[in-house]
Amino acid sequence: MGARETVEVTGHLMDSGILSRVLDDIRDYGCDYVIEQFDVGHEAHDPSSARITVEAEDDTSLQRLLMRLQTRGVNQVAVGDALTAEAEVPGVLPDGFYATTNLETRVRIGGAWHEVENPAMDCGLVVDEAPAGDVRVRTVPMSDVEAGMRCVVGASGIRVSVPRPAPVDDGLLAARGGSPTDRPQTVVVRQVADGMRRAREAGKRLLWVAGPGVVRTGASQALVSLVRAGFVDALFGGNALAAHDVESALYGTDLGGEVSAAGVEHGHEHRVRALNTVRKAGSIAAAVEAGVLTSGIMHALVTERKRFVLVGSVRDEGPLPDVHTDVLEGLRAMREEIHDVGYCLMLATQHHSVATGNILPATVPLVCVDLDPATVTRLADRGTHRGRGIVADVGLFLEQLSLELVPDYRRA
Repeated sequence: MGARETVEVTGHLMDSGILSRVLDDIRDYGCDYVIEQFDVGHEAHDPSSARITVEAEDDTSLQRLLMRLQTRGVNQVAVGDALTAEAEVPGVLPDGFYATTNLETRVRIGGAWHEVENPAMDCGLVVDEAPAGDVRVRTVPMSDVEAGMRCVVGASGIRVSVPRPAPVDDGLLAARGGSPTDRPQTVVVRQVADGMRRAREAGKRLLWVAGPGVVRTGASQALVSLVRAGFVDALFGGNALAAHDVESALYGTDLGGEVSAAGVEHGHEHRVRALNTVRKAGSIAAAVEAGVLTSGIMHALVTERKRFVLVGSVRDEGPLPDVHTDVLEGLRAMREEIHDVGYCLMLATQHHSVATGNILPATVPLVCVDLDPATVTRLADRGTHRGRGIVADVGLFLEQLSLELVPDYRRA
């Protein structure tokens, strides 16, 4: 006999395909199962539930399978306390550590359930217990683990909750098993605008993740108008976004050519000269305050006192002084800015979008806009539960979104 555990899952198991994916996971892990109970909802809106006994050849294999199943919202029936072990080496989680999802998660410690702070993917769970008995459970990236931290191991004593599907009129699709929308773009943009308004009215922050395509498609003015109108609270990007934006603001070019047009004489120098100008000022904000940088996306963010985090790569020229060249420090800075986010838009940047999707809770609605369907699909594959993929030109999308949200906006 191998190791066994009984698990349960509730939701729209048939029409969403969750049950078939759960059973596929069990087989993929070389394990066996018996469906002990299956209740199908009578009405279209009624949830279904299933109770399944899974068996693996040993406890280690069983624990890994249980962690995998929890990404589908599958929980153990038996309730016990979570097990913990101390980290012995900085930056290294204990063997058998619980690998987190971005789903809402609760951990049972000392017979009481505790909400996990900042649910995020691919982290460990650290339990902090104060002398007074207060318990705090939080996600900690592997790189930030310190020796002596008490980390959760195995899947016992952990329950996750899958967010309810977004209503049809919310304009959001469950990304898993979904596909880029084929609805008319005007309708889609209006739905996105409505979702942003609702998030703002609820007191939530609006997070943007943007690539240099925003500048290259001539959509800078549209994004600036959204910043000015209060529809951007924080922005994540790379050195490329800011460098394209600053070059466009200082020289009217992008990569040495007129924006969305042909090259200009000596235009190849503009990028490096623009970067050098900001580096001489000391920072983007200093260039704005000195009157050197007087327009563009970065100028609007600084003057409107909006937060931005720029994380670089090995390809960057310069880079700009504000760019985090240590990616771990950059990711920490991103984590500090995701509090109270109620809506997130991701525009033409695959790597930064995936990184942001990993650290955002699954309850936050996401909209990913890109001309490449593979970017949208990759984001969906990283576990986004309330995401929408829109295959469209980011410039046209931003123009239409500005027309919806900014009453006095006029096309460039």
